[in-house]
Amino acid sequence: MASDVVIETRALSKVYRDFWGRPKVQALNALDLEVRQGEIFGLLGPNGSGKTTTIKLILGLLFPTSGQALTLGRDATEVSKNERIGYLPEESYLYRFLNAEETLDFYGRLFDIPADVRKARVQTLIEEVGLGWAKRRQLKEYSKGMTRRIGLAQARINDPDLIVLDEPTTGLDPIGVREMKDMILALKDAGKTVLMCSHLLADVQDICDRIAILHQGELKELGRVDHLLRVAEETQIRAAGLNEECQQEIRDVIARHQGELLSMENPTTTLEDLFLSIVRDSEARPGRRASVESETSNEESETA
Repeated sequence: MASDVVIETRALSKVYRDFWGRPKVQALNALDLEVRQGEIFGLLGPNGSGKTTTIKLILGLLFPTSGQALTLGRDATEVSKNERIGYLPEESYLYRFLNAEETLDFYGRLFDIPADVRKARVQTLIEEVGLGWAKRRQLKEYSKGMTRRIGLAQARINDPDLIVLDEPTTGLDPIGVREMKDMILALKDAGKTVLMCSHLLADVQDICDRIAILHQGELKELGRVDHLLRVAEETQIRAAGLNEECQQEIRDVIARHQGELLSMENPTTTLEDLFLSIVRDSEARPGRRASVESETSNEESETA
């Protein structure tokens, strides 16, 4: 496992069996994946695609049928790695009769954080997630969005190196969504590694460096978001200060007429369109990986 690889799966597979031990569902099939230090990695797929199974295998909550998952350089089933991981599940199961301060203090005690450090960290996290005004209210009075915020704070109480977020923006209003995305980006700036899955594709497109798309337990696409969304067959040009004659020509003509070339690059599709296209292709051609041509950002081979 390379030093900058935080999560690695090697032919990772999971088969759920029925009461008699017979194979019932192939939830994950030979997944090969790497998540590197300091990146925000998005795990996408429709319901039943294997996202939750993958997360549980990476966290060591499930045992693989075959293959291996390595997390922070250790086998995912080793409990000792968990002190360096923060986890925000899709549904936060917090004690409803505790307030925000008591909740974070409780989880800080589970990690044996010294009292003075714990107290300071609790106050810092509450302010960072925007709950200073409600820190002494019981969680049973919190809205879904407020619960997600305190859940993110709880996932960070141990100052983890790896943070796993399952649907982090669920229940948040547009302002809350933007603030949540800013907090996730701040984690990256602090050198943390973030693995997140979400059904809100626009959120993933905004903040993820790389993504993996799963469908029916198989990896269908993997790569940088900007490369996957680029439409290689088209060229988009934006220019200013050109008359109608100049607009019919490219590059040399723009320079000859003293125009300003603002950009000349491959336009991009949206992550939502890419996602739906890959899922439909997977349904039409089961067992085959979708093909998305990726170009490097420095390529400018288009000519007039």
